[in-house]
Amino acid sequence: MTTPVTIIGAGLGGLMLARVLHVHGIAVTVYEAEPSPDARRQGGLLDIHPENGQAALEAAGLTEEFRELILPGRETYRVLDQAGSVLLDLPDDGTGARPEVPRAALRQLLLDSLPAGTVRWGHKVTGVRPLGEGRHEVGFADGTTVVASLLVGADGAWSRVRPVLSGAAPDYFGVCSIETFLFDGDTRHPASAKAVGGGSMFALAPGRGLLAHREGDGTLHTYAQLRKPRGWFADLDTTDAAALTARVVTEFDGWAPELTALLTDSDTPPVLRPIFTLPAGHRWDRVPGVTLLGDAAHLRAPNGEGANLAMRDGAELGRALAAHPDDAEAALVEHERSMYTRAAAVEADDDGFYTIMIDDDAPHSVLALMTGADQES
Repeated sequence: MTTPVTIIGAGLGGLMLARVLHVHGIAVTVYEAEPSPDARRQGGLLDIHPENGQAALEAAGLTEEFRELILPGRETYRVLDQAGSVLLDLPDDGTGARPEVPRAALRQLLLDSLPAGTVRWGHKVTGVRPLGEGRHEVGFADGTTVVASLLVGADGAWSRVRPVLSGAAPDYFGVCSIETFLFDGDTRHPASAKAVGGGSMFALAPGRGLLAHREGDGTLHTYAQLRKPRGWFADLDTTDAAALTARVVTEFDGWAPELTALLTDSDTPPVLRPIFTLPAGHRWDRVPGVTLLGDAAHLRAPNGEGANLAMRDGAELGRALAAHPDDAEAALVEHERSMYTRAAAVEADDDGFYTIMIDDDAPHSVLALMTGADQES
């Protein structure tokens, strides 16, 4: 294939696509808004699924390197109530098929697998303009532009490429998440570390919950989940850490101190993350020379599939382009058709776990779901 590929977004999906294209000798450039690879924290742990994430890593020739990133013993799951009582404890018996790896380490693995200069950092896209004949002009915040003969939007929820294809925009899901970190948990926060356990913890009640997991260095990474209307946080100054913490902690009044300490003792300022989704079954009419992948195409509430699907999207698009060296449009048609099918399958199988976690019957609804799945396996 002689047409170079321009990718917007250096997340897992965009980098996976770049890697597979590189493996097949196809020229590619990735433009990323962040100024450097370590400009911000890259999230916590990801469980990598065999049917999508692991399959993508195999297509990228990175399976052995991926295995070196796996954190043993992290496929442990426990459910607590707001008093801190352990209602369910599922240990990691070593037979799980979805190993946990740090998102940042996985991203770095993909970055290291690309030739130097493939990713152009500090390029924030402000808009995309069709030029005709499948070409698009991408404008950046610094006033520069680039013309893409084949453009891929891998730029997440608020994609600047998506408007070229679709008028769909993310809508608030009705849940917001507040992210905190406790470093060196076993030494500095032993009660909270004990509550979290060796892997992932779900402390749940109607309308609210604490989701925490233990990272490789002993960090306790927590997401406080609240079912709230958008107005609840509309007036919050999210840069005022004390005010945001106070507002959130009020929602967990009466909870066990080892649980609320996951919020009050955070070693980093809390980060508010309202959750948005695209409409289920999001599709678009084929537009020559441009496509989407990952959250830019099928953003859903966190369900354990987002990063996995994005990587599979990237790998499959890369392979399609390699298989159609003289017909990029055929490759894009094949990519979109298979991506729609994958996304639809996840939507069909989505049991609403994210909603169930903090529904009116929490934590008992999650207990029923987890124990039922465990008995059937």
